[in-house]
Amino acid sequence: MRVGEAETESHHVMDLARRARGAARILATLPDAMRKDALLTAADRLIEHAAEILHSNELDSEIARAQVEKGEMSAALFARLQTSERGIQEMSARMREVANLPDPIGRIITTTLVDEGLVLEKVSCPLGVIGIVFESRPDVVPQVVSLTLRSGNAVLLKGGTEALHTNQTLVGILKRAFVSFPRIPQDSVNLLQTRESVNELLQLESDVDLIVPRGSKEFVTYVATHSKVPVLGHGEGICHVYVDVAAALKKACDIVLDSKVQYPAACNAAETLLVHADIAPLVLPEILGDFETAGVEVCGCDRTMAIASGAKVQAATEQDWATEYSDLRISIKIVDSLDDAIAHINHYGSKHTETIVTEDQEAAERFMQEVDAAGVYHNASTRFADGFRYGLGSELGISTSKLHARGPVGVEGLTTYKYRLRGNGHTVEEFNRRRSSQP
Repeated sequence: MRVGEAETESHHVMDLARRARGAARILATLPDAMRKDALLTAADRLIEHAAEILHSNELDSEIARAQVEKGEMSAALFARLQTSERGIQEMSARMREVANLPDPIGRIITTTLVDEGLVLEKVSCPLGVIGIVFESRPDVVPQVVSLTLRSGNAVLLKGGTEALHTNQTLVGILKRAFVSFPRIPQDSVNLLQTRESVNELLQLESDVDLIVPRGSKEFVTYVATHSKVPVLGHGEGICHVYVDVAAALKKACDIVLDSKVQYPAACNAAETLLVHADIAPLVLPEILGDFETAGVEVCGCDRTMAIASGAKVQAATEQDWATEYSDLRISIKIVDSLDDAIAHINHYGSKHTETIVTEDQEAAERFMQEVDAAGVYHNASTRFADGFRYGLGSELGISTSKLHARGPVGVEGLTTYKYRLRGNGHTVEEFNRRRSSQP
């Protein structure tokens, strides 16, 4: 990009952000019923225009197939790119779920009587303007738009070039749906087009309130390092399943297989399996057989390889314990105790989602108390880490941060609060005088 083009792009992104700021101020004042009805209408439009969405997605997929063949795109990224009629139905269903959530704006969180006739309220309100930068998955567009509109926020979307046609079509359908609601500004939803616009977006601390990056660890780190705007997101999902000595065999096999195989490209898929040494000879042959049937590549520690016998297991390296495969591959390590499992997870985990399989309630409670992660589970697949499954309708992403929002981020994660003080001529001087005279 030449200098003149860069300046033009910079002004374009800045203009979109300022217009989004104006739109956000209007959205924050709209009645609950209008925001809800707009999303229900948009959900209908997705179904009505399914053929248009699928055509655009096939255009993107054709280009992506060639990139996969050349080794320029991973199979996992290609899998995230594709959608189907069922996928569009799920997009619509999730928009409806969000539409039917309680209004997150104007909720009175606390009320304090500061003085006679002086009432302080802590009230939920929108953040303002959200910028989201994401790779591949087209279902991100309706999820994000539904969450931001429901919570009274404007949004600036920047998807990956691999999904350009699909994203353009989806945003166009949603914006046309909102035309039926004249009080909803068209600048409530905008799609940024170029790679260079990301860097411009990161500098707009006066007009953008939050950046949410969704992509590789390297990309999220880059955004967090270069952004002047607060960033919410997670760099990777290194999730573990720990099979405890007191685990039930079938339950363990089912949970391990689901955590890895149900959707291996997801950030909440298991990447490392930890097995207690005393139960490993019993459970590992079953699990390895399941993995072989499902086409999962396995690497393991020395003790895992000794138990594996005829199963295909490669030697695990130190790097494997710190790797998010996002594919049909898993690392297995045998540990001697619950303490060892917790120590391994807290060292190598990404604070995303961790689960223990055990019938020992005390061990489960210790695991859930001592493991540092946004989600800690007992006898459940890591794949449950999802806003839709949590009852949030959808999610903006999964945050591994401990500030503002943690875990799947729904509409509440897109709100903040303000203090509203209602008085009747109250002054601090009079307030202090009255307080000082009290016994």
